[in-house]
Amino acid sequence: MKKSKKLIYGLLTLAILFMGFQCASTEITSAKLYIQQKNYDKAIEVLQKEVQKNPKSDQGYYLLGYVYYEKGDFQNMLKNFEQSLAISKVYEKEIRDAKKSAWINTFNRGVAFFQRAVKAENIDSANVLFDKSVADFNSATIIEPDSADAYKNLAFAYMSKGENESAIKPLEKLIALEKSKDGYKYLGEIYLVTGTNLKNEGKDSEAKEYFNKSIEVLSEGRKVFPGDAEILLYLSNAYIGADRISEAMEQFKAGVESQPENKYYRYNYGVLLLGAEKFQEAEKQFKKAIELDPEYANAIYNLGVTYLKWGGYLNKKAEEEGKFSDEYKEKYRAALPYLEKAVQSPDADANTWELLGRVYSVLGMTEDATNAFNKADDLRK
Repeated sequence: MKKSKKLIYGLLTLAILFMGFQCASTEITSAKLYIQQKNYDKAIEVLQKEVQKNPKSDQGYYLLGYVYYEKGDFQNMLKNFEQSLAISKVYEKEIRDAKKSAWINTFNRGVAFFQRAVKAENIDSANVLFDKSVADFNSATIIEPDSADAYKNLAFAYMSKGENESAIKPLEKLIALEKSKDGYKYLGEIYLVTGTNLKNEGKDSEAKEYFNKSIEVLSEGRKVFPGDAEILLYLSNAYIGADRISEAMEQFKAGVESQPENKYYRYNYGVLLLGAEKFQEAEKQFKKAIELDPEYANAIYNLGVTYLKWGGYLNKKAEEEGKFSDEYKEKYRAALPYLEKAVQSPDADANTWELLGRVYSVLGMTEDATNAFNKADDLRK
């Protein structure tokens, strides 16, 4: 035996060889010889004759399972192992070792393919490697149906390939097995993204179904992980998508009251209030979130947006009433430091620079406005 073989594999092979001392049928003896020669197809052929002749051949079924293990046919491996164990427990340890070895090999190979896919230089190569990763993680879930890690990695492989629908079942299984934070978060996100895409296509009723699914999953996740930022963010967005704003505001208001020092509750409650044009209340929540974390980028940006929208609202209201007022400019001026800080973030995009340019324009800061708009154009290019 080569030194590179795993210890567990070596134990399995030794078990096969030492069984030669037992009183064995012609088929069993031939099968062992074929296995030593790695002629697995002939081994299967004679072993199938063995179990047909002797349906109570625990050794025959065990050897069949072992040959399928070597061929990488894990469904048939498990089927024959189960048959052997149903007859007797003689080969229970060997079967347990084989299943463990098969799981380790397929899982580790799946991880290796996944890592290579992530580093691949073109999409076609990446997809081929992701497919191989998916196949191995699927095999791992067949071999060990209660392995949360296999389901998690299977879901990640599907999502990395852009096949979100395929990731749903492994994520559901992951949640069922261990109430996983990743399970709740990514399943809720998939439903949210699907609902958003359907809404953009004008399929409002179908979109609402997915938003409601997202709310159901994320609400359950929130009970288990009440302070998780992403779960709370996706949940608030799902409520907005489903047009269940008042319900969402009640829940996030309760969250703020129960955990007043939780910046994520403050932020998400502020987002909902901003969407409802309750500017003063939104301002309060974003300010508190920033007080709790002065570098909270999302809260900084959205406080700037709150002042910007508030100023636009006041300007429109004054025009409708036929009044002339510069009150709205005070809100734009209040937005300025927050938007200026927001564009300093490495994640600042063209839209953020454009909003800043609008504020500069309203405040008569022409040169700054031009620079901001040029930066937005550059980022879009």
